[in-house]
Amino acid sequence: MMDSGRKGLDARVASLTRRETMRGVAVAGLAVLAAPAFTGRAMAAKPIRIGFVSPQTGPIAAFGSADDFVVSEIRKVIGGGISIGGIKYPIEILVRDSQSNPSRAAEVAAELITKDKVNLMLASSTSDTVNPVADQCELNGVPCITTDTPWEAYFFGRGGEPAKGFDWTYHFFWGGSQVVQTFTGLWNSIETNKVVGTLWSNDPDGVALSDPNKGLPPAFAKAGFKVVDTGLFTPLSNDFSARIAKLKSAQAEIVTGVFLPPDFATFWAQCGQQGYRPKAVTAAKALLFPASVEALGERGAGLSSEEWWSPDHPFKSGLTGQSASELCDAFTKATGKQWVQPIGFKHAVLEVALDVLKRTKQVEDPKSILDAIAATDYQSIVGPVSWKKGPVKNVSTTPLVGGQWVRGDKFKYEIKIVNNSAYPDIKTVKKFEPIAY
Repeated sequence: MMDSGRKGLDARVASLTRRETMRGVAVAGLAVLAAPAFTGRAMAAKPIRIGFVSPQTGPIAAFGSADDFVVSEIRKVIGGGISIGGIKYPIEILVRDSQSNPSRAAEVAAELITKDKVNLMLASSTSDTVNPVADQCELNGVPCITTDTPWEAYFFGRGGEPAKGFDWTYHFFWGGSQVVQTFTGLWNSIETNKVVGTLWSNDPDGVALSDPNKGLPPAFAKAGFKVVDTGLFTPLSNDFSARIAKLKSAQAEIVTGVFLPPDFATFWAQCGQQGYRPKAVTAAKALLFPASVEALGERGAGLSSEEWWSPDHPFKSGLTGQSASELCDAFTKATGKQWVQPIGFKHAVLEVALDVLKRTKQVEDPKSILDAIAATDYQSIVGPVSWKKGPVKNVSTTPLVGGQWVRGDKFKYEIKIVNNSAYPDIKTVKKFEPIAY
């Protein structure tokens, strides 16, 4: 009786165990059916973080005025992420404002590196931002790509040695030799006495380009121009009277140099007050933006500058397929504002970054990202970018032409390509003309 009862109990327990087991299998099956169809590798993919530092406030905020538009457009293009080695990685672009201050640029770069753990750093818009960010990356072993400052200011301004270069930091933009070719090409196309007066902002860009050995003054002299150099001035100066008097006394019919937009506005207003009327004024940095020229009132027409990029440039984005003209139109449609030159380079640095990441073999490894940067051969919206050959290690140069501001149809002033001495493949739009007073 006891054996019979025990057998019956064992049978019932076995039956219950089988039912619970089957129920567990069924539940597990439903869970599998309900789970996303990701592979184990895809589910483990961590977001790739890109740091992006530029001046969005402060004296050179105009250089960052298109950042929101460009970053927004790039985010739309990449959507949920990009494929790297067969795995789709989410991409996070962490934008930080340098506030036009080198110390702040270094600070936010350090935070992006140590706190946010970015995989790749980008920076742009004058050496006040580019150099301190690049220095932080070099110090911490973080891959870095920068643009939008003359390469000499980036390279020599950071103590770069041509034979050695840098380990972690790479840059693309034009340089001083292209400026010389472009500016002298402008001036040689009109009748002048070939006397050039120069003024230089005492910042990394001005210091680099005014260097008495490697800078623009000796190159202008070699090109056949007499140079009257008034030296460096303190940024945000309010009195250029002594310098203007020196230029008038020397009968300088051409003026050039590096200015912040507010400094040039002060200088040019005081030229008018003192009756100084040069035939050509070709100022680097200060005359890049429509707003800066409009601020000069009726005295904006006829001024000239380097022109890095425009809707008339013949390049397309390797990422979106957009032409330079189409990208400018998209900016105006989205913002209601006139296009600005940094749009192209902000777009290009993000294009290049994404191209680098797509080619990286082990994206979690900084050295693997670095290898992909060094191997870059990319067609961007500002032209080709490749560090396989350059004036020095870590530098790739981009095309430069000369532009002149004229009264526009849709906007008050428009800059037109008037000289292509340094890059004949970019067509001119009109002839360069002396300033009409």
